[in-house]
Amino acid sequence: MARPRKPLLSRDRIIEAAGALVDAEGLDAVSTRRLAAELGVSGPSLYNHFRNKDEILDAVADAVSAQVDLSMFEEADQRGWSAALHDWAVSYRAALAAHPHIVPVLAQGPGRRPAGLRVADAVFGAMVRAGWPPAQATYIGALMRYFITGSALGSFARGFVDDETAYDPADYPHLGQAHLLADRRQQVDEGAFETGLRALLDGLTIQYEQRAAGRTVRPAPNGA
Repeated sequence: MARPRKPLLSRDRIIEAAGALVDAEGLDAVSTRRLAAELGVSGPSLYNHFRNKDEILDAVADAVSAQVDLSMFEEADQRGWSAALHDWAVSYRAALAAHPHIVPVLAQGPGRRPAGLRVADAVFGAMVRAGWPPAQATYIGALMRYFITGSALGSFARGFVDDETAYDPADYPHLGQAHLLADRRQQVDEGAFETGLRALLDGLTIQYEQRAAGRTVRPAPNGA
């Protein structure tokens, strides 16, 4: 029997094609019609694998979540909770930086996505094992997701134009070097992320040490 000219349609092929479209052109580029054309199949054939565009984008987002390293949260790993959070955050941001257009979907939370739920489970479990109360472990997971996804939604440095005349010293006396930021985007954005991450972890470490010493920690609004 002769082999088919094209590989059979599968979830993985659809996810790969959709991910390439998102990376190249953004979320609006994805449609069942466009995907079918890219894959060389009829539009209705996609519905054998996904019900709609939202399910496809969910799967693309989950494929990105699956790229995040979770090994630091394994019980056998010797890193402390703070170092584990740091290394995980760096890995998470790297995955998002490689696929920035899918970040708005990921920022909505894991929903029912298996890889996204594994990330949430790993973080929460590691924090509880380290001695954080469950409520605080939940807050830490939320805090880290806010910070990481927020840092990947846009570039601070790219928000400034490469035009010295845009920053008249009469109006903006402290922005004389702002036109240089765009050319230093990676350095500025990565430096800002690392600075913020260290500040978060240092603050959490203070809270953790206060709890360990039995000192009073300011309660959360709900008293947790």
